[in-house]
Amino acid sequence: MTTFIIGIIILVVGGYFYGAFCEKIFGPDDRETPAVAKSDGVDFVGMKKWKNSLIELLNIAGTGPIFGPIQGILFGPIAFITIPVGCVIAGAMHDYFSGMISMRNGGAQMPKLIRKYLGNNVIKVYNVVLWILMFLVGVVFVYTPGDLIVTQVIGQEAAVSNPTVWIVYAAIFVYYLIATLFPIDAIIGRIYPIFGAFLVISAIGIFGGVLMDGGANLTNLSFSGMFSQHPQGLPFIPVFFITVACGIMSGFHATQATLISRTVKSEKEGRMTFFNMMLVEGFIAMCWAAGAMVLFGRGTDVATAPTLVVGLVSREFLGTIGGMIAIIGVIVLPITSGDTAFRSLRLMVAEQFNIDQQVKGKRVLTTAALFVPAVFVLYYAKSSPEGFNILWRYFAFTNQFVAVFALATIAVYLYINGKNYIVAMVPGVFYVFVTLSFIFHAPIGLKLDARLGMDPASYTASYILAAVMCALYIWFIRKRASTQKEQILNNVLS
Repeated sequence: MTTFIIGIIILVVGGYFYGAFCEKIFGPDDRETPAVAKSDGVDFVGMKKWKNSLIELLNIAGTGPIFGPIQGILFGPIAFITIPVGCVIAGAMHDYFSGMISMRNGGAQMPKLIRKYLGNNVIKVYNVVLWILMFLVGVVFVYTPGDLIVTQVIGQEAAVSNPTVWIVYAAIFVYYLIATLFPIDAIIGRIYPIFGAFLVISAIGIFGGVLMDGGANLTNLSFSGMFSQHPQGLPFIPVFFITVACGIMSGFHATQATLISRTVKSEKEGRMTFFNMMLVEGFIAMCWAAGAMVLFGRGTDVATAPTLVVGLVSREFLGTIGGMIAIIGVIVLPITSGDTAFRSLRLMVAEQFNIDQQVKGKRVLTTAALFVPAVFVLYYAKSSPEGFNILWRYFAFTNQFVAVFALATIAVYLYINGKNYIVAMVPGVFYVFVTLSFIFHAPIGLKLDARLGMDPASYTASYILAAVMCALYIWFIRKRASTQKEQILNNVLS
């Protein structure tokens, strides 16, 4: 229990002071924001701070800060320290600067910011990774709410052979398809803040339940075996940081923060809207991790069936009715996020291949074409015992690899403006190492160590190559920033 409480203190106190530090570095002022200067009643619309904050939270939170921590707690109580530390110095910082830099650039979205600060060659790579991320977000947000509906609402087994599973998946896909033709999300948008409140309230309920439980089965951190408690012997670095994606760092968040940057009426609201909402997501992750650890300590298998664990944790700490309300919230929010992901991917594909999206038939065909590979991925994930874990790690890898680009953009922006760019550089280098060492080594990646005939448990070659890439990352950021600074100076002199 002590480690969990310390983690909560780090999240709240550390988040407060580091948020103030990041705000001081950026220096928000009284200039007109895009919501005011470019107000058009459609995309650029000034809204109240509480509305922007709530929408930002709903956009970034879903099953990410739930399923990731449930699996991440298998690494032991070290999760209660790394989640809040990572959330504060990496995730919240990433979300804050992404939104604020967008505001300083007229509400520009991430691809435009990547092109401006990192160059035309980098944007090509970024777009490919972003396509993959949006696709996997859509797939994960069919899988997880679909299985929750089958297991927790209908009360059946979410097995690949169960026709109900595929009927539910099909219903979610139909919703996504209809959403491309009609503004159905505008209707749901009126009620899904209620489900967002359920998500936050359920986390608070789990938090209270864990405290009242007296910390039973909540083990404390010890130096003995601190980083080697995973039952399958998986290495803490990089696998933990790949597994616990949204509770610590999420590249997907930058795409949402830049959207909200168009509705914020004052730069001074940015800390609450972007930084603090990521802290709330970190709190949600901590609570679900604690709930999962309690059940894990009682012998529950939290690795092979995370969707079942969501129901068990909900009912254990919230009761039958409260648990069902929490489950409904966990079902609705990812569906609305999956809709956004597939819609964004459809627009990207249409733009790339010049497919006119004003024609409804072409919108339907483009969307349906994306569903075909999604169905194959779902079938594989359901057929394999490790299917969900593999799907989740692909999703988490691309999610955090996308964040590497945003962190580089933030570092370049801060460098050329004479500000402390180290706040973005350090997390950027760390996540370059995490993502690349993982994909270089993992069976779902390049299997580099195995191909070189090294011990299956060895990450030696992957770590070395990832370290080299970290050095190149630092070199590129400094070079790109220096070039940008020279261009700005030349423009001023001319």
